[in-house]
Amino acid sequence: MSQRSCLSLSLSCWVCFATDEDDRTAEWVRPCRCRGSTKWVHQVCLQRWVDEKQRGNSTARVACPQCNAEYLIVFPKLGPVVYVLDLADRLISKACPFTAAGIMVGSIYWTAVTYGAVTVMQVVGHKEGLDVMERADPLFLLIGLPTIPVMLILGKMIRWEDYVLRFWRKYSNKLQILNSIFPGQKGHIGIGCPVPRIPAEASPLADHVSATRILCGALVFPTIATIVGKLMFSSVNSNLQRTILGGIAFVAVKGAFKVYFKQQQYQRQAHRKILNFPEAEEAWTDRQTH
Repeated sequence: MSQRSCLSLSLSCWVCFATDEDDRTAEWVRPCRCRGSTKWVHQVCLQRWVDEKQRGNSTARVACPQCNAEYLIVFPKLGPVVYVLDLADRLISKACPFTAAGIMVGSIYWTAVTYGAVTVMQVVGHKEGLDVMERADPLFLLIGLPTIPVMLILGKMIRWEDYVLRFWRKYSNKLQILNSIFPGQKGHIGIGCPVPRIPAEASPLADHVSATRILCGALVFPTIATIVGKLMFSSVNSNLQRTILGGIAFVAVKGAFKVYFKQQQYQRQAHRKILNFPEAEEAWTDRQTH
């Protein structure tokens, strides 16, 4: 049966719901395996619907939403110039993501190399650091310098304070002496008090803010270690030894404060209470009085 003879029957477009009686000049198409009311559709309506699905990507495949049959889309033949330009455009489109990824990886790598070089000069001294890098093998520098920020970040991810807290909480019943050292003041809880319940704790890496704090803390650590070393160990002549001692002192002091702070938060969470709703409290008071 020809399309013209088919059009003698009443057709309905499943996109705009218009029939062949509404516009006898419209071009109809049967693009998939559907039957019944979704069998026919206006060519113009289907083209507009395909445009919405492709979102500007004319090579994207589009299928029928009912029978999932892929539409057979053909284009007019291209001239030789347009064909070459179209081929070049496709090749560039496919190569750009890989090129951009390579540029990003290269930028991160050379940033890590620069950071490693600056860190070496900061830790051992500007002149001594330059001398060390000048005498070193270039291949060793290209491999070793980028590992400095990586090792700092990995070291920052070792949360040794959590192991101290676990040990603390496991043997809290044997550490009652801590209450005499850190007694709880009025309205506050002693640091070694037993807890009535075990509160839930969030994963340290679940929050994106924690990840940024790890990154920033790791990259700033050499600078802080250098400053603390100069302030606390100025009598040490070696820049490297002074920086190492400053880093150890900073990690120890910061860790102690962090353990104390986290334990206090843990105690507050464990001893929290949920109050009665005011109306329920009034009803309970009235019931007790009567």
